[in-house]
Amino acid sequence: MRHSQYILAFFFTLILTTQARHHHHTKHKHSSHSNNNDNNTTSPSSGISMPPVAAPGGYDNEAPSPSPSDDDGSEIFNVRTFGAIGDGIADDTKSFKMAWDSACQSDSAINIVLVPRGFSFMVQSTIFTGPCQGGLVLKVDGTLMPPDGPESWPNNTSRRQWLVFYRINNMSLQGSGVIDGRGQNWWDLPCKPHKGPNGTTLPGPCDSPVALRFFMSSNLSVQGLRIKNSPQFHFRFDGCKSVRVDSIFITSPALSPNTDGIHIENTNDVRIYNSVISNGDDCVSIGTGCYDVDIKNITCGPSHGISIGSLGNHNSRACVSNITVRESTIKGSDNGVRIKTWQGGSGSVSKVTFSKIHMESVRNPIIIDQFYCLSKDCSNKSSAVFVSDIVYSNIKGTYDIRHPPMRFACSDSVPCTNLTLSDIELLPAQGDLFNDPFCWNAYGNLETLTIPPVSCLIEGLPQSLPGNDLSRC
Repeated sequence: MRHSQYILAFFFTLILTTQARHHHHTKHKHSSHSNNNDNNTTSPSSGISMPPVAAPGGYDNEAPSPSPSDDDGSEIFNVRTFGAIGDGIADDTKSFKMAWDSACQSDSAINIVLVPRGFSFMVQSTIFTGPCQGGLVLKVDGTLMPPDGPESWPNNTSRRQWLVFYRINNMSLQGSGVIDGRGQNWWDLPCKPHKGPNGTTLPGPCDSPVALRFFMSSNLSVQGLRIKNSPQFHFRFDGCKSVRVDSIFITSPALSPNTDGIHIENTNDVRIYNSVISNGDDCVSIGTGCYDVDIKNITCGPSHGISIGSLGNHNSRACVSNITVRESTIKGSDNGVRIKTWQGGSGSVSKVTFSKIHMESVRNPIIIDQFYCLSKDCSNKSSAVFVSDIVYSNIKGTYDIRHPPMRFACSDSVPCTNLTLSDIELLPAQGDLFNDPFCWNAYGNLETLTIPPVSCLIEGLPQSLPGNDLSRC
């Protein structure tokens, strides 16, 4: 009898041990990439749910498995789980690459690479490549930064770009954090255009990195982020399609050189909405190959304004069409809405509308400059980008009295045509003396009276038009 009791007790203990082991394995299998200090809530702009999750387990020579989210099928890839330190000093590049590659290879519908709040991550110049299996979200809730200046930049990495996203379809960049470009030491390079007493520059290496570059990608969304102090452009979209930028804040000092807020080139179907940009160059610049672009509710300045161009540099061909800039404010800027082209180029800028724009102390509120030049030795040339079908409607506010409120400086050989003005009211920011608008070889019409009056536009059309250039665009 006693022997039988021993046997029963042995089997009972064995069963309990087996159940405990099975329970422990299941819990480990479903542990998340996030830890208890990195919890995040749902992003109001994206609707992506990221519930609180357990602390990560260790991993040996392979990335840990992400946990599926029960409500939307998403998976979270916390960069800290992949080894990122987040102290602003350690190099976290490898951990970011591991997190990205794991998310990119996942077949879940939504894969979230999480940069958690409360940490500062230093990442070297890196290319994040696609295509990916599912949709990908880079959610920046902490601080993301590059090495601090050219002296800290590794010699074996590109000095022209920091973070590149290449061949990505269906990606969102969002979050409540900050991307800090740490641009001051780049702006202070001797080659940069200084604003000192002599305004001189010195020879030497001058490459500076674009902070965020999207290249040959589609269905992109940038939402809710703050980015500051890029060494050069803050955002650049090259060869992209279907781009949505909404509710972002871009800041850098007014004298920081070449720090365009958003630059697009060879990119179409673009929407830039509800954002605040102040920097040392154009708030938004539109390069060649862009069409179907809508810019709305932008607060711009101090800056160089919102620009199409520059186009046609080095005798190149440029084509831009179907651009709308509306319901925006430009303040304390060198320019308002601008089209700028180099002499010697070809192609066309057409079907552009600037509407419902408020100007506050802007030096050149409305400007077409077909003699754009960065030096004093640019010579006159017989070809130019053809500028046609430009509408200026309901543009009001104040201008700096040192410059004319409207300037239409069109090419000697290729005049601007079909410029249409209505409801223009531009007053001097100081005093009550009006400057006269300036026109050169500019053809167009006034649909209403303007303030100040524009009497220099030439009515009708010129005798000859560069039809071949326009049709080939």
